[in-house]
Amino acid sequence: MDKKPPNANRRQTLHGLAAAMASFTAPALISANALAQDKYPNKPITLIVPWTPGGPSDAVLRAFAESASRTLGVSLVCENKPGAGGILGASAMMSAKPDGYAITQLPLGIYRIPHMQKTNFDPIKDLTHIACLTGYTFCIAASMDAPFKTLKEMVSFAKANPGKLEYGHTGTGTTPHLAIEDFSQKAGIELNPIPFKGAAEVIQAILGGHIRIASSTTEIIPLVKEGKLRLLSTLGSKRTKAFPDVPTVKENGWDTISESPFGIGGPKGMDPAVVRTLQDAFKKTLEDPKVIATLDQFYQPMIYMGSEDYTKYAVRTFESERATVERLGLAKKA
Repeated sequence: MDKKPPNANRRQTLHGLAAAMASFTAPALISANALAQDKYPNKPITLIVPWTPGGPSDAVLRAFAESASRTLGVSLVCENKPGAGGILGASAMMSAKPDGYAITQLPLGIYRIPHMQKTNFDPIKDLTHIACLTGYTFCIAASMDAPFKTLKEMVSFAKANPGKLEYGHTGTGTTPHLAIEDFSQKAGIELNPIPFKGAAEVIQAILGGHIRIASSTTEIIPLVKEGKLRLLSTLGSKRTKAFPDVPTVKENGWDTISESPFGIGGPKGMDPAVVRTLQDAFKKTLEDPKVIATLDQFYQPMIYMGSEDYTKYAVRTFESERATVERLGLAKKA
């Protein structure tokens, strides 16, 4: 009988060991690759900004995105989709995968506009509310020659002159319009609303003497600081940093608060673990000095709500917006 050379036996042994090792390591490699693919996030995330580039909302959302990207370890790419009152981001979620790689800002309009016109989404049933982060400061300002210097004096004047006191706002159905209507109802006064196409037109009208009251966002604050307008009140839950001596509408005795809280959302059906990852990353942005500075630049307050509380807020707001829209006769026709 021929004997195999020693080298042949050694080669067979080595081949056998290699095969055995491969049988163990191959599944391990596959599992490692699968885990790497499953880990969220592992690629850039698109954040839809439903406003034009360069404005305050765009700047704030880009600050949030830059900060959150450092926590998440991937880029958050901002994609502007302006128009339709800020609801195009929510509309885009209807065709997005619920994998956490397409998210959007959720402005207040997504709870109001569906009551006023047909939309392709239901803000409660079709969206995942991830985290609320901030809101806006809304102001009531008067011309310097108005016959009142405080909000209470304005209310007294309006009661003595029902329907004669005109106020400008940024468009029918916008927050500066509906907030003042809510306040007027609670104060028992009748004001004459004059709609304009934006804050710039409102400012031009009040400076030109065409209206005595302006309901607007923080675009009017520089004019107040310059002594060209008088700030009567703000509509937040607390006083604005810019004017700590000016009481809110609620502090004046009327329970109207309007801050238009907004945050981040995604399509319905998102994995709770992915939602939690995004929620925690965006919550951390509110500790970032750069984000805080950007919010202060545009007089925007911090309004944080986690996913659960944000969802509850959305349900309440959707119903309260319905009531306001119907009361003002702005509801869509059946």
